[in-house]
Amino acid sequence: MKSWQDLTHYAGFDWAKDHHAVLILNQQGEIVADFEFEHSLQGWNSFAEKTSAWPNLAVAIETSQGAAVDQLLQKDYTVYPVHPVAAQSYRERKAPSGTKTDHLDAWALADALRVDGHGWKTLQPMDPMTQQLRLLCRDEVVLIEQRTALVNQLQQALLEYYPAALEAFDDWTDSFTWEFLLAFPTPQALVQAGKRRWEKFLHTHKLWRPETAEKRLKLFAQADQFKASDPIVRAKSQLAVSLAKLLCTLGQQLKLYRKQIEALFQDHPDHDLFGSLPGAKKMLAPRLLASVGGDPDRYGSHEVLQCIAGTAPISYQSGKLNKVRVRWACDKFMRYTVHLWADCFRKASAWGQTYYQQKRQEGMTHACALRCLGQRLLKILYRMLVTKKPYDAEFHAQNQQKHGSWVLSLVKKSAT
Repeated sequence: MKSWQDLTHYAGFDWAKDHHAVLILNQQGEIVADFEFEHSLQGWNSFAEKTSAWPNLAVAIETSQGAAVDQLLQKDYTVYPVHPVAAQSYRERKAPSGTKTDHLDAWALADALRVDGHGWKTLQPMDPMTQQLRLLCRDEVVLIEQRTALVNQLQQALLEYYPAALEAFDDWTDSFTWEFLLAFPTPQALVQAGKRRWEKFLHTHKLWRPETAEKRLKLFAQADQFKASDPIVRAKSQLAVSLAKLLCTLGQQLKLYRKQIEALFQDHPDHDLFGSLPGAKKMLAPRLLASVGGDPDRYGSHEVLQCIAGTAPISYQSGKLNKVRVRWACDKFMRYTVHLWADCFRKASAWGQTYYQQKRQEGMTHACALRCLGQRLLKILYRMLVTKKPYDAEFHAQNQQKHGSWVLSLVKKSAT
């Protein structure tokens, strides 16, 4: 990639699903090229041919991922990602009237890069292994969200015609609940199956517990006493069975995703680094590596990492007014992952739980307290990335004692 001092031309790249608009400026701000091309092999070949006249070209684009960014990085262009909120401001600077076109968007990005780009950070591609892990983890989260949506639909259907099933099982994200519906799709089918089949199902799926078995068997025996009318049962049972089959397939695919993620994480050079994080475990450690990456140079400082992760607050000061608010412009996947990690960390670390409880006592909400804890954890994680040393609880405690941490004093107080 070219350094800022080497750049002579600046391209604004307005991407779309099937075509892209490009506008190129020289150092004086004059338009030297303005064209569109299709998102195809021929289109990208024409883009490379048209831009070959300017070897010292940088590209500003309103995203940091996707097919267009991947093609630009493969062709070794110097890419500057622009946040959508910033891109909107640059467009309004060019057209305060509110006019919006692909040509205007590309022009605004190109001119913003020419004028303000000296302070921007180029997009540094991740290594192939981390990039693959990142994509797998992101797609896994999408599939989990789809599973949640299907489970919500299924529970609503059961509420209308099969309340006994809802009462018998609590967690409908477990596969045995979907198999239960496939085996006993209606209250009548459940009652007619008889006690031996009920017991066999519970034993087969390792659900037989002395404290819950009798209650479930009683619910199964009385399932048809409180039910919907026959038309509703016939219609909603068809929906429930369809959703159960979809969930079974989706569950199998999620297991394959998890298997690939764990295998890739196991072979990753930073496995021991992220695997040492308290509370991360098998689920969150790969996601943390996928979202943060193993290269601290992508951020330059822990403050930048905290801003990207959304844990750093936004300051607002005007005259005597001085307040802070939540940062919403951030990497949503990283924000979500750090939030989950902070919640798990406090349960696995004495100082993490003490810190969280102190923030709650100060009047913070659960989410706000976790953001504050995540802010501290990201500083620790960044230092680990720089030194390439795994997390050491004793070393961290020594640092807390050395700097007179108030958290450590509270931990000692609660221990006594």
